[in-house]
Amino acid sequence: TQLMADDSITRSRVAHRAGYCCEYCQLPEQFTQLPFQLDHVIAAKHEGPTVAENLAYACVHFNSYKGPNLAGRDSDRNQTVRLYDPRRDRWDDHFQWEGPVLKPRTSIGKVTIAVLRMNLPKRVALRAALIDVGVFPPDMSGAG
Repeated sequence: TQLMADDSITRSRVAHRAGYCCEYCQLPEQFTQLPFQLDHVIAAKHEGPTVAENLAYACVHFNSYKGPNLAGRDSDRNQTVRLYDPRRDRWDDHFQWEGPVLKPRTSIGKVTIAVLRMNLPKRVALRAALIDVGVFPPDMSGAG
């Protein structure tokens, strides 16, 4: 969910921590038309606080699909699995790139990709174009 409070210090802190990239798909904000949002990792409706430790920098596209969701369904395992949490999980533990397509490494990665619809054709095409010009995926070694 989008942060409603006008807190530019918190926004700047979260954006800087994320390297100005979406913490779910790694897309750099500079290559999007809409400004990124602050996502409540644990939604306010689930008593998630509006503090930097519960906020993730997210592109509008994925934040709109995530909404207040905390979990998704892994049909292969017949289980409900929590979504990727950028505050407590390492991105590389759950995801990997195969060209412009995001692939899961775990059930958490699998349900997050599904719930956030991270491989819709337009997003894959955008990532492919950014790969072609050498700007994606970003070097995330300095983020965090």
